[in-house]
Amino acid sequence: MSDTVSTSAALRAPSRIRQFYALTKPRVVQLIVFCAVIGMLLAVPGLPDFKMALAATVGIWLVAAAAAAFNCLVEQGIDAKMARTAWRPTAKGELTNTQTLMFSTVLCVAGSALLYFVVNPLTMWLTFATFVGYAVIYTVVLKPLTPQNIVIGGASGAMPPVLGWAAIRGDVTAEAWILCLIIFLWTPPHFWALALYRAEDYRKSGLPMLPVTHGAEFTRLHVFLYTLVLFAGTLLPFVSGMSSYIYLVSAVLLGAGFTGYAWKLWRSYSDMLARKTFRFSIIHLSLLFAALLVDHYVSPLLWQTGVR
Repeated sequence: MSDTVSTSAALRAPSRIRQFYALTKPRVVQLIVFCAVIGMLLAVPGLPDFKMALAATVGIWLVAAAAAAFNCLVEQGIDAKMARTAWRPTAKGELTNTQTLMFSTVLCVAGSALLYFVVNPLTMWLTFATFVGYAVIYTVVLKPLTPQNIVIGGASGAMPPVLGWAAIRGDVTAEAWILCLIIFLWTPPHFWALALYRAEDYRKSGLPMLPVTHGAEFTRLHVFLYTLVLFAGTLLPFVSGMSSYIYLVSAVLLGAGFTGYAWKLWRSYSDMLARKTFRFSIIHLSLLFAALLVDHYVSPLLWQTGVR
């Protein structure tokens, strides 16, 4: 009977591979890699070199996954107190600190080596700096220290398009920094929408998130104000000549949608609306960058055929 019970428990337990994979925060890393690939595609008029783009994508994924795993290691005590993160293998004690640290180290070293030797040293150093910015400066220093943690720490999270751009061109131009600025401005309203309906979790964890330190109404106002600033920021690709009207129309429609959600959130709050705002913020960024990509390839064809 005991053998049957132990076999059944083993079948229910997540495999080691799944546990390590969960440490990489797949959904977050997917968005990071998506933005990096957009940077690669926008960096040159045509298609980038496939082998270089593939190596850069894998390298950036490995380092981003390493940063996520290190974050899980540092925040395992906090994660255990929050319903949103209590399932993580480090929070549940399914993986030891040594296992998690070794996993993060191997991913970081492998990704950095791939970027340095196959892509270019600039991309490696920028990606490693992003790792330090997120895993150390944001996670260890800023997050437990100030309610503005997500604003200041958002600089590292905004870097993926710059990394992709550097991988293909070997340098970083103003256009890459415009993409970085858009993500930087997008991060606070995106994350604070989540923090609003998870405020009790953050209160239990002891983290000084804005809804905990300054209240829900103050946070809702800042979500709305940031969406206005973000709206203006998303127009920069058109104003600078980086994109055309395909992107402009998309940016205006998506910006109006995000601002509309933020306005309703400020004026008439509910947890359901905060969830919808958070989910729309992800759609907003994904479609905004997709529109940049479509504009990048379609607009030149329209000009060649005489369509204005």
